[in-house]
Amino acid sequence: MTTPRLDTAPWLVREPHVDLETLGVTESVFSLANGYLGIRGTLDEVEPFGMRGAYLSGVYETHPLSYPEGGYGHPEVGQGLLTVTDGTPVRVLVDGVPLDVREVRPQVHERTLDLRAGTLDRRVRWTALSGTTMEVTSRRIVSLAERSVCAVRYEVRALDGPAHVVVRSEVAAGEVTPTGVDNDDPRVAPALDHAFEPLVHVSTATGGALGSRTHRSGITIAAAVDHEIDGGRVSTHADEHHVITTVAADLLPGQGLTVVKAVGYSWSYDAVVDSVVGEASAAVGSARDLGWEGLLARQRAVLDELWATADVQVDGDPELQQALRYAVFQLFCAAACISDAPVGAKGLTGMGYSGHTFWDVEGFVLPALTLLRPDAAARLLRWRSSTLDHARERAGTLGLAGAAFPWRTISGPELSAYWPASTAAMHVNADISRAFRLHQNATGEDLDSVGGLEVLVETARLWMSMGHEDAAGGWHLFGMTGPDEYTGVVDDNVFTNLMARRNLRWAADACRRHQARARELGVDHTETAAWRSAADAVHVPWDEGLRVHPMNENFTTYREWRFEDKREDYPVQEHQHYAKFYRRQVLKQADLVQALWWCRDDFTDEEVARDLDYYEARTVRDSSLSAAVQAVVCAQAQHPDLALRYLRECALVDLRDVQGDTAKGLHLASIGGAWLALVAGLGGMREDHEDLEIAPLLPSSLTRTAYHLTWRGRLLRVETTREGTTVTLLRGEGPVTVVVDGAPLPVTAAAPVSVPLRAPTPLLDEPRQPAGREPRT
Repeated sequence: MTTPRLDTAPWLVREPHVDLETLGVTESVFSLANGYLGIRGTLDEVEPFGMRGAYLSGVYETHPLSYPEGGYGHPEVGQGLLTVTDGTPVRVLVDGVPLDVREVRPQVHERTLDLRAGTLDRRVRWTALSGTTMEVTSRRIVSLAERSVCAVRYEVRALDGPAHVVVRSEVAAGEVTPTGVDNDDPRVAPALDHAFEPLVHVSTATGGALGSRTHRSGITIAAAVDHEIDGGRVSTHADEHHVITTVAADLLPGQGLTVVKAVGYSWSYDAVVDSVVGEASAAVGSARDLGWEGLLARQRAVLDELWATADVQVDGDPELQQALRYAVFQLFCAAACISDAPVGAKGLTGMGYSGHTFWDVEGFVLPALTLLRPDAAARLLRWRSSTLDHARERAGTLGLAGAAFPWRTISGPELSAYWPASTAAMHVNADISRAFRLHQNATGEDLDSVGGLEVLVETARLWMSMGHEDAAGGWHLFGMTGPDEYTGVVDDNVFTNLMARRNLRWAADACRRHQARARELGVDHTETAAWRSAADAVHVPWDEGLRVHPMNENFTTYREWRFEDKREDYPVQEHQHYAKFYRRQVLKQADLVQALWWCRDDFTDEEVARDLDYYEARTVRDSSLSAAVQAVVCAQAQHPDLALRYLRECALVDLRDVQGDTAKGLHLASIGGAWLALVAGLGGMREDHEDLEIAPLLPSSLTRTAYHLTWRGRLLRVETTREGTTVTLLRGEGPVTVVVDGAPLPVTAAAPVSVPLRAPTPLLDEPRQPAGREPRT
């Protein structure tokens, strides 16, 4: 595995020498998106590339699913994110020779992502065959203010001699942008790589438009383009797969040719193609009206507001500082303009997981967005609640009441073909419910404004139809899979049981607050009383001899995994069969430990310390989800230095390609998790009670941390140094109560609160990890 070499800077991610061996990774790292449109950070001139891709959220194609052994209730149709028409290609020829960095061996080739400007810059300098030194500079944006627009400014300059230059700007559909499908079924790639039927192509003097429709899902998309040219002769050609604008110029020494292209996108489930093309063309018109400088100015204004309300600072670790700002930037860009669509596990940065969304978006992305950009979080919650009918249908297929949300999906139905890690992972329903509950608590907004009450009611009904009451009155959930996918289909998974308990209580409390609406949903006092009774009777396994919670019934009696003998056998699932590790004490990711965070009221400090110590020694982190959870709980157990090491792994997962798969797209759950690892981990922030709580710790290698969050309409800044922690109200009406180290304190704009920093008080020594599986920093 080759890791990209990136400079460390507080506001820039810069590749000083573009490495063709790591193009796939850097294409993901340099991706630009706004939640509606995403463009991978590919080179301008098409070749070489790792995986080209332009994506529109919600645009997918269906494909068949098959099973060697059929079974009732298996999904029959899959969905895959599509690469759509790519508006970024710009090719240049100098004296008839194309710029191809594999052949010209540039003296300078660098790229820079500017986190404050929201731009991707590139500079290439090489010597043409004629001997003239040439330089190309390009700047690319995906607009955060004009959601349908991406734009590129491309300049080619002859530095010390004459040159005949041709710039060919393309909008390319069809096979120019293969999907890189994350599926080995031979029927899937043809369905997705050739998903679009061309319908319309239009040519103008300086641009044009393409319109097409997917064969199976029936989605119509369009892309339009126009150019502003300074210094050349222009011609345009269009066919069903391309709009090509060619600019030619004879440059004297010191002269340059500049091309600015604006590309607009639109898509619809039901509009006619002419209407969709018209919308894309209108987006281009808006971009032309603003002009290149206007687009940059609006981009900067959006990001100025982001950093005023969401900046994070750490002193003592420049690499972590860069990584955390990068995480906030990409988290924001994943959802800034999203509407009527989910955020996928990779956002709009790659084809990993076929573009599907999973429970970890509600688990890690949404809670972070709720405290940073609550408007974006609300749109994502409304999308999830809009899929309730699919979830009800799935519950009916399973013979259950209520609603069963999918393990993986794009448009709402369950798409997973492997039921032990999907259908059996019923915790997804409580995870989704938690996202609604946290949003309501953190914003103070009405739960039903995002469809949350109905979600809580239907998931509570699901739990009641699955739960089993034993003769002694204990309430159990059998045949579940918790967050750890190396321990599947077990009885009384503690995380699932406790999350179900919380779901039932949240639903009962919400129905009490919204009695009229609850009656409309058919809820009465008898039903809510049954929910509370089941919640009170939830069975939680306990090993009295070891004085820890078994992750599920009898887990602590499973055979131990021989970690010392298997140092090279990771990820475990690629070296061992499920039949072996499903009943061994080896964890892919935090499970019981995640319950220590999300269900904190159910554990004492001693139980947190002992449970963490036990499961740290058995968790191998083959999933990128795990490091954030372990960072938070290590801080919760008063081990700030270990928490920092996990925070670093989480924050650097893509910049260092820690998991070795960043080429498939960014790890959005880890991106959200990195922010949470700092704020909920070292910051001790908890947002699940009536008042916001913080309990800051400072690792030995850091001298200061600072972050912002929005709590019930107030913008707060929390800064921790060796001297103490200061909470400042920056915006909004006060006072607001913040519980600091257990003490409720009023914060006003005129009176920030300062509290001395407490020293860590661990109950046990810092836990150890399996051999060779320490945090990767």
